[in-house]
Amino acid sequence: MRTAIELAHNGPATGVNPRVGCVILDAAGATIAEGWHRGVGTPHAEVDALSKLGEGEAAGATAVVTLEPCNHWGHTGPCSEALIEAGVARVVYAATDPGHSSSGGAARLREAGVEVIGGVLADEVEAFLGDWLTAARLGRPYITVKWASSLDGRAAADDGTSTWITGAAARQRVHEQREASDAIVVGTGTVLADDPSLTARGDAGELLRTQPTPVVVGMRAVPKDAAVFRHPNPVIFEGTHDVHDVVADLHQRGFRRVYVEGGPTLASAFIEAGLVDEYAIYLAPTLLGGSKVAIGDIGVGTISEQRLLRIHSIEQLGADLFIQAVPERQHPEQSQREGN
Repeated sequence: MRTAIELAHNGPATGVNPRVGCVILDAAGATIAEGWHRGVGTPHAEVDALSKLGEGEAAGATAVVTLEPCNHWGHTGPCSEALIEAGVARVVYAATDPGHSSSGGAARLREAGVEVIGGVLADEVEAFLGDWLTAARLGRPYITVKWASSLDGRAAADDGTSTWITGAAARQRVHEQREASDAIVVGTGTVLADDPSLTARGDAGELLRTQPTPVVVGMRAVPKDAAVFRHPNPVIFEGTHDVHDVVADLHQRGFRRVYVEGGPTLASAFIEAGLVDEYAIYLAPTLLGGSKVAIGDIGVGTISEQRLLRIHSIEQLGADLFIQAVPERQHPEQSQREGN
């Protein structure tokens, strides 16, 4: 299974499909084939591995795969049927497929007389597939909300200036996170105020290999000479203020990982709507005071409604701090803390 996980890392980290690896063992436990999924429209990991074998070579074999074999027709056929047809005797998988249309592979395999063992290294694979599993379970992309602020929570000075609150190391990490995302989302206010390019760039300003699709949310017109129009990918304009509609559209377009980098209004709207899976917070060692807060009204009227977070990591990047946090999934009555 660890070999299958390593193979899965070869697949694309963005897009609608999960990264999956597969190892096929003969009756003696020796590896006879390996495979992984290379993206939409390509053979799934199991089929990729089976393609390395001649007719009848998989009969009686064991397939070890990181995700429960799919059981539906999409761009390709169901992996459960491919394994059955190949004569595989046993399938071992890690994470259960939560997809509404793709799940059920384990049951189909058992129905055909194949021995099935699930849950092997499931925690590791679920962590690895965290963004895809979230999208599959919730029917929407995995959403990261990012902001950079002073230690007192300001995103800009009172006159609106905000350039380079954080240093070079923190800014480069943001570009790496952009590259790892399918889409980068901002509001029209950010486009009009900052004229961002919304590209993912390297240390020398060069474009990185993978670029997120820029998404602009809001009703205001954007100048035709705005930098976002020079992005390598066409801009998607979401003419609405309803973030639920935005998320539904991005999911329909096949985006799996979305990076929200808009200003306080947009970030607060995503938080209030409960649409945040991860927070990427960059704190600069400076104080600005004033009214330009990084986050505005998020629907918290009393302490019992606070949005509790769980810190995943804290990292120093140059003089700045990068905090990665996720929401605590608690019932409201559990969220109130005693004392201060």
